Amino acid sequence: MDTTQWLIFFFVIQVIHFLGTWKLYVKAGRKSWEAAVPIYNAVVLMQIINRPKWWVILLFVPIVNLIMFPVVWVETLRSFGKNSTVDTIIGILTLGLYIYYINYFIDHQYIENRSLKPKSESGETVSSILFAVVVATIIHNYVIQPYTIPTSSLEKTLLVGDFLFVSKVNYGPRIPQTTIALPMVHDTIPLAKVKSYSKFPQLPYMRLPGFTKPKRNDIVVFNWPTDTVYQFFDYTSNRRAYKPMDKRSNYVKRTVGAPGDDLEIKNGVVYINNEILDLGDRAKIQYSYIVTTNGTPLDVNFIFKDLGVTEGVQQLKADTYYFSALTQESVNRLEQLSIVKEVKKHVSNGAEFHPVKNGFLAIFPHNKPWNGDNLGPIHIPAKGEVVSLNNETLPFYEAIIKDYEHNTLEVKDDGSIFINGQQTTSYTIQQDYYYMMGDNRHRSEDSRYWGFVPADHIVGKPVMIWLSLDATVPWSKAFDKIRWKRLFTTVHGSGKPHSFFIYLVIALAAWAAYAFVKKRKGKKYDY
Repeated sequence: MDTTQWLIFFFVIQVIHFLGTWKLYVKAGRKSWEAAVPIYNAVVLMQIINRPKWWVILLFVPIVNLIMFPVVWVETLRSFGKNSTVDTIIGILTLGLYIYYINYFIDHQYIENRSLKPKSESGETVSSILFAVVVATIIHNYVIQPYTIPTSSLEKTLLVGDFLFVSKVNYGPRIPQTTIALPMVHDTIPLAKVKSYSKFPQLPYMRLPGFTKPKRNDIVVFNWPTDTVYQFFDYTSNRRAYKPMDKRSNYVKRTVGAPGDDLEIKNGVVYINNEILDLGDRAKIQYSYIVTTNGTPLDVNFIFKDLGVTEGVQQLKADTYYFSALTQESVNRLEQLSIVKEVKKHVSNGAEFHPVKNGFLAIFPHNKPWNGDNLGPIHIPAKGEVVSLNNETLPFYEAIIKDYEHNTLEVKDDGSIFINGQQTTSYTIQQDYYYMMGDNRHRSEDSRYWGFVPADHIVGKPVMIWLSLDATVPWSKAFDKIRWKRLFTTVHGSGKPHSFFIYLVIALAAWAAYAFVKKRKGKKYDY
C-alpha cells in the first residue's frame, strides 16, 4: 500500500469508529464530535474506558496494535456494562463491530469509575499474559531480538548453537512493514510450519534513528535479499516466491565491504580499495586445506579435540587429507606435527560453475569467470552515486534497479536500456549497499554468490552470546552440552572473548540474598 492508500484506509477506520461510538461518547459525558477527530478521539476513548492516555501510542505500533485493538474493544464493552465472557468473545470475533449494537440498540449506562481489577483468577492471568506479550513484542521489534546461529558460515567466530542478542538500536530499529503477523516469530509458526503473516497490508520502509551504520568487520543480521527467488541459484527463471522484505530469511555475516568501496578477492584474501582488509584479532577466518603426511595416518582424537574439527574432513589417499575448514591456528598446529609434510591452502582457479546447472556461472554477477577465492574488482554502490549502464555493467545493478529499488527495467534487442519506460545510460543509486561474507570462507553462501545487501535489509547487530549449545553432545549430558565459556560473551571487540556469566550469577545471588534478608526483617517487625 502506498501513502495515499494508507490515508484512505485511515480515513475509513475513523468513519467506522465515529459511526459505531458517537452515542457512547455522549453517554460518557463527552461531545459526539469528539468521536470523529482522528487521534484525539482515541485519547478521549482512553479517558472513557479509564485507561492511560499513552495506550494511544500502542494503537499505532505495528503488530502490537493487533493485541491492543481487541483489548480496547473489550474495555469499551465493559465500560457500558457488557462484562460477560460471551460479550467478550462476540466483541473480538466481530472485530469490534459488536459495539455498533451497543451504540444503537442497547440503552446501557456508562460505568464511570468501574474497577479495573479482573474479577477472576483466569482474567488476571489473561491480563498478565497480554501485558507480557505487548512488552516482549516491543522489545523484540525495536530494542533487542534473540537469534540463533543455524549454520557454520561464521565458524569459528560464531558457532552453530550460539544464541545471540541482536541489537536493533545500533543501526536503528525498522518499523515492521508486515502489519498483520504473529508476534515474536519470523516467517513461520513453530511446529505448525505454516506462514505466520499476511502479505497485505504493507507499510512503506521506515527506520528509526540509530547510533551508527554498519562498518567493515561488523557482524550483521540481515534479511537475505534474494529470498524472492523461487529456487536458490535459479537465476534463469522468472518464477518468484514473493515475500515481504522484513519476512525474508535472516542471515548473519561479516561486513567486508561498505558503500563506496572497491572490493577484490585474491587467493581468498579480501582487498578493499587495493589494501588487505584488516579483520582484527577476533575474526577466525577458515579456509580449505590439503594436508599431506609421510604415510602415517592422522590421529582422530587430535583432529576432533586439538583441532576442534567435527566435520568436513576427508581422507583422499593414505597420506592425503582434505580439511574443508581450518583456522590459521589449526594450520600452525598441523605444521608442528612430525608426520605432516605439507599443509597447502586449497584455492580455486578459473570460473566457478553451479554444482547442478552445468555451464552456469555461480559467482555474482554471473557473467564473469570468477570463483569464491578470486573475484573482482567489484564496486559497492553508495546512495547518490551515478553508475554507468551498459551490457557489461548492467548485471551488477540489475537486482538493485528492479528488486531493491522497485523500478521497471527493459533491455531491447539492440542493447538499449529502459528504466521506467525511459531510455538511459546511467542510474542514480537510491540507498547504500554492503558486501557480506562468512568467516568460514569455503562453506558460506554469501555476497560472492548473490550480490549486495541493501541498507533497508539490515536487521541489527549481534552484541552478546547469551547461550551456546554443542549440537554434537546429547541432551543426556546437559552440563557438557552447554559451552560455559561462551555464555554472556560479547560478539565484537578485540582480544580474547571474556564471559560475563560469573558476574551475572554473583549479581543474581546478591539480589536473592538482599531479598531474603529484607523479607526476614519484615517478618521480625511485623506485629
